[in-house]
Amino acid sequence: QLQFVESGGGLVEPGGSLRLSCVASGFTLSTYTVGWFRQAPGKEHEAISCSSGNDFSTYYSDSVKGRFTISRDIDKNAAYLEMNNLKPEDSGVYYCALDVWQKCDWPMRRDDMDYWGKGTRVIVSP
Repeated sequence: QLQFVESGGGLVEPGGSLRLSCVASGFTLSTYTVGWFRQAPGKEHEAISCSSGNDFSTYYSDSVKGRFTISRDIDKNAAYLEMNNLKPEDSGVYYCALDVWQKCDWPMRRDDMDYWGKGTRVIVSP
């Protein structure tokens, strides 16, 4: 089982920023496609961003485009989701998920992903 952990969630006011991290150990994260999903209470998982494993091309949902940025740090064996101008509707549990397929099949579906982290909670509230 691959070991990777999300962190960086928390409580933030509307308009604020957070950076989520997905840090891997024991394997090379850069060989996987990385997706970020979120799940709001009572809702299905929503794919919000993806970074392809073959060329690191990036994809975003319309709901976060222009506000969120996915990136990778090869040396730190990590992926990140920079979230700016946060809105209350961005609240939820955010998951880092990995796919052995080297290309984001955008929009990603939950069943596309092979491995899931445990998630980190984001609350956007005044």
